[in-house]
Amino acid sequence: MAITILSLHPLENLPEAPGSDKTHHLIAYAALAFPTALRKPKRWPIIIIIFALYSGLIELIQPYANRYGEWMDFLANISGLLVGILMAFFTNKLTKRAQ
Repeated sequence: MAITILSLHPLENLPEAPGSDKTHHLIAYAALAFPTALRKPKRWPIIIIIFALYSGLIELIQPYANRYGEWMDFLANISGLLVGILMAFFTNKLTKRAQ
C-alpha cells in the first residue's frame, strides 16, 4: 500500500531525500520481496512475478497522476525484487546452518 501511495500521489516537485531515486525504488521493492521470499508461501515465485507486473503497471499509470514513469525505475524495482530474494535466500541458509 505504501509503495502505491508514494508512487502515485501527485507531486509538484520530488521531496529532498538522501540517495538517488533509483536507490529508493530498489529498497522499496527489496522490502516488498524479502518477507515473501523468506517465508516462501505456496507459489511464492508467482507472487514475486505479480510484484514485478505491479511495478510495471505503476510506471505506466504515473504519467496520468502528474508523475513520471521511467523504465529505469522499473529496472530498479526488478533489481530490488532480486535483492530481496537473495537476502531471503542467504538469511534462510544462515538460519538453517545455526540450527
